[in-house]
Amino acid sequence: MVLIFRRVIQLVGFSLSLLGWVLSCLTTYLPQWKILNLELNEMENWTMGLWQTCVFQEEVGMQCKDFDSFLALPTELRISRILMFLSNGFGVLGLLVSGFGSDCLRIGEEQGKLKKRLMILGGILLWLAGIIALIPVSWVAHITVQEFWDETIPDIVPRWEFGVALFVGWVAGFSLLLGGFLLNCAAFSTQVPSGHYTVAEMQAQCPHLEAGNTDPKV
Repeated sequence: MVLIFRRVIQLVGFSLSLLGWVLSCLTTYLPQWKILNLELNEMENWTMGLWQTCVFQEEVGMQCKDFDSFLALPTELRISRILMFLSNGFGVLGLLVSGFGSDCLRIGEEQGKLKKRLMILGGILLWLAGIIALIPVSWVAHITVQEFWDETIPDIVPRWEFGVALFVGWVAGFSLLLGGFLLNCAAFSTQVPSGHYTVAEMQAQCPHLEAGNTDPKV
């Protein structure tokens, strides 16, 4: 029963981690980190991502233009690019390492301690991926709020607002954190009471005990 429960936790944790990693990669390339709605021209909407800006017009559709220079970007977008790449890297490493430590992988079943360590390491890497993914989306959201309520900017000037990518990034970060937590819980639940191995070893070494015989010579 404990084994089944542990495998269910591993499966749920791995699934959440995989979902978080996919959403994290999606967040990196979505051009909707910020959206700009023009009240004077409702037929035109601007969006900004880490790599490009896009404008959507009903007659033309969506047109995007990549940023010309990395150094010309705002500080939060430059740092966000780096952090999202780190998050994606830690995420794929965590998935691979925890996969090798999973009970579903039959390879190395006799090396229980090694598989447990791999599971713990994979969970820690996924934690790091989740934390690193939450930093850039929260930072960009904080800057957006500050600029939105900046009283020095005239009211007639359009304000940037939260884009879809920020919400996807938050879901990705928390999914990675929860997935890593469940994988670590599953890893620490693999401890088997020492008495179990003691009885098993005694029965293997002294088969006469199973027959109720105390004298091995009989």
